[in-house]
Amino acid sequence: MPEQQPAADWQPTAFENPPPNIARVYDYLLNGKDNYASDREIGRRIEQTLPEVHLGVREQRAVLRRVVRHLVGEAGLRQLVDIGSGLPTADNVHQIAHAIAPATRVVYVDNDPVVLAHARALLADNRETVVVAGDLREPAELLADQGLRDHIDFDQPVGLLLCGILHYVLDEEEPARIVRELVDALPSGSHVFVHHLLAAGDADAAAAEAVLRQGVGRARFRTMDQVAAFLDGLALVDPGVVTVSEWRPDADTPPLSASPVLRLAAAGVARKP
Repeated sequence: MPEQQPAADWQPTAFENPPPNIARVYDYLLNGKDNYASDREIGRRIEQTLPEVHLGVREQRAVLRRVVRHLVGEAGLRQLVDIGSGLPTADNVHQIAHAIAPATRVVYVDNDPVVLAHARALLADNRETVVVAGDLREPAELLADQGLRDHIDFDQPVGLLLCGILHYVLDEEEPARIVRELVDALPSGSHVFVHHLLAAGDADAAAAEAVLRQGVGRARFRTMDQVAAFLDGLALVDPGVVTVSEWRPDADTPPLSASPVLRLAAAGVARKP
């Protein structure tokens, strides 16, 4: 997150090898250093079968950057809540936001103790950004968190970021209800960002999906219409819910035709009237 170096005691040690964790696998695929042997084993297995996975994770970070620039720079939001933020890496939400508006308040929410400890160590001196423990599957408890309430004014518009998290909520855990509860707590003018893995629509993409599914474990790949349904009742921001590379691409954004892996994720932003 911030540019200062993390405390040494947050680095994985040789005698620690907990079960693989998707946030740490993702960190490995982004060439991060906060992962364990078990995470690297999963990451390498994905790389061997799907070398273009690095393109997919890079483009997830890239669309997150574009969305934050839109929310802070164009929509004028000054409060962001990032649920399921994962381990710190380059171009974090608060860094992008503060480059545009330094007073933007950011709350990172995660339920992984390693993520929480590492992020808190890095953000100890950052007054505009805090980290709180919370589980997306328990929206009422998450919204009641005192640290969140102390930092975010729910009378003013909020940017809710659900980047790469909803596909880990299974159908029986009622993801639509969860999103609805979160959105109901937001004031008018708030925005919601969803990034979600897509069910494959062709043979090449299906092969890529199979590899990703093995790596991420519990996950629900959904159709574009199912992803768009999470934003029902809100006003979609152009270009609507589309593949990641089609959401307001930069000049260097790879086209959808560059790889089947780019057809496996959707992104959309919507405003609460």
